[in-house]
Amino acid sequence: MTTNDKAHSPPRVRTRAAELCDGQDGGDQAPRSFRDLSLDERRAKLAESLGIDKTAILRTLEGGIDGQMANQMVENAVGVMGLPFGLGLNFVINHKHYVVPMAIEEPSVIAAASSAAKRILAGGGFEASADDSIMVAQIEITEVADVAKGSARVAAESSTLLANANAACAGLVEVGGGAKELVARDLGEGRLVMHLVVDCRDAMGANSLNTMAEAIGPRVAELAGGKLGLRILSNLCDRRCARSKGRIPFKALASTAEEGRLVAEGIESASRFAEADIYRAVTHNKGIMNGVDAVVLATGNDWRAVEAGAHAYAASKGRYAPLATWRVDQADGSLRGSVEMPMALGIVGGALRAHRGARAAVDLMDIKTSAELAMVAVSVGLASNLAALRALSTEGIQRGHMALHRRAHDPSAATPTRT
Repeated sequence: MTTNDKAHSPPRVRTRAAELCDGQDGGDQAPRSFRDLSLDERRAKLAESLGIDKTAILRTLEGGIDGQMANQMVENAVGVMGLPFGLGLNFVINHKHYVVPMAIEEPSVIAAASSAAKRILAGGGFEASADDSIMVAQIEITEVADVAKGSARVAAESSTLLANANAACAGLVEVGGGAKELVARDLGEGRLVMHLVVDCRDAMGANSLNTMAEAIGPRVAELAGGKLGLRILSNLCDRRCARSKGRIPFKALASTAEEGRLVAEGIESASRFAEADIYRAVTHNKGIMNGVDAVVLATGNDWRAVEAGAHAYAASKGRYAPLATWRVDQADGSLRGSVEMPMALGIVGGALRAHRGARAAVDLMDIKTSAELAMVAVSVGLASNLAALRALSTEGIQRGHMALHRRAHDPSAATPTRT
């Protein structure tokens, strides 16, 4: 190990989740990796490592809901559609080990993300951060004769409007959240949009924001001197972003440091391709969302909202761009990557009230705040992106990917070598 690698060596903060890493962090793991265990053995290992009752795991991991609960959750229910529920391994984020639940139908995503996380662990793991849980609800006012004067009248009464908005969601205020400010936006042609800025705390926030906007909308329209239009949250939560970065030593990318340098240069080239071309950028970002969506879905959050916000954010500077970028650091002997995107997730409310599987997913990670969950999700997205770019830069995407597809349809097929 070089001096430089020592400076970036993996942290030794052990948690129960560390027991499930594939031979990482201490060398005291079982000879067989988690992926080589049978389904029953994996469940038993999960229960043993995390100190959870095995019977409880079986109840929650076989679908999470039954037909009766499905009937309560949606209209016209006739059954329950299941998805594979797997674990992303080797994730160390801000010095904490995570077993990351992922729900996805596509082969290779979980294995690839786990493998990429293992490479990033060789450089010290992920460093992640998240903004406060700030969301925006929009109140649209049309046919405003004088937008400037209308905006001023709303601003003059903003304290009362915010108080009324908070009265409509007293529970959110009790836990430290609530409406914080009103921001005017002139869209032209007599259309004024007021942004109601709300701290959602550990909820995703959609229901609260919509309730607040509807509560004060009529008075806002009256003050602005126009006709009340839409009152609804925006899923472009650009004040609620999460970001993650990781470092991979060259020797963790291939069998030798020199080969790793060539792989790293190929990954940087692929990243620059996405930065230069929208057609490539879309697929680049899809690879990120493979990991992000799997975590969001497993934890009972709104993956459609996350997708919409991510792609809008990718285009927010005037052209569609990649959410993650990669650069070679020749002096450091490593590849460095980072990702930033909106991430409105909740650990209370929503499907978590009813869905046992979603609740179990949050509990398995020992998640304490919605910001922590956001940091996990973007880190998994960065790992998924790394795995895809490494495959593209070396053997191509198809060999390992299609081998896993074949295994999905033919259980007797040989397990592919992990990339």
